[in-house]
Amino acid sequence: MRGLTVTVLMAYGADRESAATAQLVVSELVGNAKRACGDHVPLVVEVYVTAFGIAVTVHDPVPELLPHRSDVEMDSADAESGRGLALLDVLAPGWCIECSMVGKQIRCHIGRAV
Repeated sequence: MRGLTVTVLMAYGADRESAATAQLVVSELVGNAKRACGDHVPLVVEVYVTAFGIAVTVHDPVPELLPHRSDVEMDSADAESGRGLALLDVLAPGWCIECSMVGKQIRCHIGRAV
């Protein structure tokens, strides 16, 4: 899925840097959803190029399982996980969680590289 994210976005006009950022965001969101909901829960992932950058949406069917922040420091060498939402804040500030027909969706936008 990581490779497909970059390939599709670049085919539709995204620059390499923005596509690579979207690849990381998709990987974090899908990983978080898989850890929270389980290995066999269906996910819907949308990535597309907009006039202002790239939109990423990940849907899962468990609306009551909301992402939560851990107390892990971003620069902690000992941490094995817990950086995903802080990383999302940096890469796609303004991300949000909304209800959807599937359950819930996490939506974010990645601006074009300058």
